Amino acid sequence: MNLNSSHEIELEDAADTRPILIVPYMWIGDFVRGHTVVRVLKQRWPNRPVDLLVTPLCAPLIDYMPGVRAGIVWDLPRSRLAIAKQRGLAAELRARNYGTALVLPRTWKAAIAPALAGIPERVGFFGEVRFGLINRMRWGEKALPRFIDKNAALALPSGAPLPPEWPVPQLVIPPEEAARWRQTNGLGMGPAVALGPGSVGASKRWTYYPEAARLLIERGLDVWVVGGPGEKALAQEIVSATGGRARDLTGTDLRNGVLAMAAASVAISNDSGLMHIAAAIGTPTMGIFGPTSPYLWAPLNGLAATVLQTKSKLSCQPCQRTVCTMNDHRCMRDIAASEVADIAQRVMAQSSAR
Repeated sequence: MNLNSSHEIELEDAADTRPILIVPYMWIGDFVRGHTVVRVLKQRWPNRPVDLLVTPLCAPLIDYMPGVRAGIVWDLPRSRLAIAKQRGLAAELRARNYGTALVLPRTWKAAIAPALAGIPERVGFFGEVRFGLINRMRWGEKALPRFIDKNAALALPSGAPLPPEWPVPQLVIPPEEAARWRQTNGLGMGPAVALGPGSVGASKRWTYYPEAARLLIERGLDVWVVGGPGEKALAQEIVSATGGRARDLTGTDLRNGVLAMAAASVAISNDSGLMHIAAAIGTPTMGIFGPTSPYLWAPLNGLAATVLQTKSKLSCQPCQRTVCTMNDHRCMRDIAASEVADIAQRVMAQSSAR
């Protein structure tokens, strides 16, 4: 397979119409990034339908992913094998007659259902001694620099060089749907900043969102707090700090978060799933990074601003740890609320000028 000058993957076999299943990583941000894999497959085989295995949490994302035919909603427990559920999933997959399965996670458990379903081609990297479960084994995963490289490489022929650029993830939200969502929630049509204060791992959480929200509201902007049930306490802290003027939009339905990020004028988020959602939508997105590396974990879509601890580079940065074990979280504490509010205003002004 060759790459043309626009970095797109050339057509491989237009006559091939066998459906393809992707077994992705199910964390929200990783699931969004998995849309790059869909786009690579559709460039390679434009007439092969592509489906994604998906958890109930991530299922709303499927509705906004171009090139995805369907989501197979199945809730497999993380902590146990659940053989009965694996067999049930295998029966569902068998009925759909997939020709190829791309198993992105390296776990043994992720490959069970595709193997039980008898999918002829089961592609994945070596991991957890999956011989037999994966019958198109790939090697060299550790030599690939980034998470997206490891995933999207499985959509290429074995041994193919990586392209200079991958297709970026896309979430396409109809403007009228975002407008209806604003109206339903009584949010008006003024400029709004969506805040994503949550993350997996406490060390990735910037703690000055309440102060930043107060500053943004004082400058005439609406502020929405977006996240899941786990961010309810953070949202209430922000609402309290703004005298009730910020809106708590946290909840159990991820679609609510997707539409909030689509309707916002700018999004400010920790390194989290909401950051990847906002960037894939095309909302100007500010990512706040401290313990994690933007090179490894920032969205391929690019960020309107990457906010880092800037006063001095810490020797422990990036540590990639979920809990800070040294320097008392300075990589995040040294990012001032006024700096974030100022950057948000500049980003918004630049976006409005386009």
